[in-house]
Amino acid sequence: MKRMAGWIGTVLALAQLGWAEPFPAVCARLAAEAEAESRMVVEGRDGWLFLAGELRHVGAGPFWGEAAVAVSRASRPEQADPLPVIVDFKQQLDELGIELLLVPVPPKALIYPDGLVERAAPGEPPASVLPEFYSRLREQGVNVLDLAPLFHRERAEMAPGAPDLYCRQDSHWSVQGCRLAARALAQELSGREWLAELARQSFDLSEGDIELRGDLWQALSEPRPERERIPIRRVQRNRQPIEPDRASPVLLLGDSHALVFHAGGDMHTAGAGLADQLAAELGFALDVLGVRGSGATPARISLFRRSRADGDYLAGKKAIIWCFSAREFTEATGWSVVPFVER
Repeated sequence: MKRMAGWIGTVLALAQLGWAEPFPAVCARLAAEAEAESRMVVEGRDGWLFLAGELRHVGAGPFWGEAAVAVSRASRPEQADPLPVIVDFKQQLDELGIELLLVPVPPKALIYPDGLVERAAPGEPPASVLPEFYSRLREQGVNVLDLAPLFHRERAEMAPGAPDLYCRQDSHWSVQGCRLAARALAQELSGREWLAELARQSFDLSEGDIELRGDLWQALSEPRPERERIPIRRVQRNRQPIEPDRASPVLLLGDSHALVFHAGGDMHTAGAGLADQLAAELGFALDVLGVRGSGATPARISLFRRSRADGDYLAGKKAIIWCFSAREFTEATGWSVVPFVER
């Protein structure tokens, strides 16, 4: 109850600072309006587009423990709470000698609130329950890399015209966001003994830009605005994208945030995603297992199937980076335990 009171107090304090409506309430209202009109997109300011389901997540409030059932999109009540499932996955990987690093991608609206509503100044991070949830996970031994403080600092220090950390017309982060996350991940992994023993490679880096056919842009009614162009940095070897290495000690597991700008096709381009940028930082190719659906249970089921098809697959893994949109905590169809070890 104390922590719930703290969340309510933060929201009220923001209202007293001049916000006409607390930011989580704004997000909840806009998401409800979009849902009532069967729209998946909420149009913001200056060309920013937001996924209605992600705004719903931001406005949901606490989503774990007793609060989970009331706010989760899970089809079954017993699959509403992500906390025990994440802890269980971490404990199973511990038994296998694999480190778990949880990397939820912050909701776009929490990093660019001013892209949604005029009152939200860039220097005033909105209220969020996510830091409290991450604290709960850390208390149970889960290593969580919260990118939101880093992204807020980056925004505060950005020069005018600097690349955005998220795509304005797409539901994913930008290549610049991937690069920033990759640097943070490389720093987090530094100092591991197994990492120091690995041979390093060099990769070719090239700058450019691409025009997006963003998923949010595609969901707009005609007439649509001009398509967004974003800068990218490709990471290649011999002018070709780096192929994922199944023998790599590091696996990037997750939803489409692990695939965007990496897998090509509907993921916009190849060779410029999180896996590629992290390969450039670490000096070796990663293994990648991303799904175009939910990064919650389906991603782990895909990992389970791969490990069963190849009994030695997990034996060489040292770290699994589990990266998915933070909205999955409430918007996933369910959080289920997937058995990787016999108990």
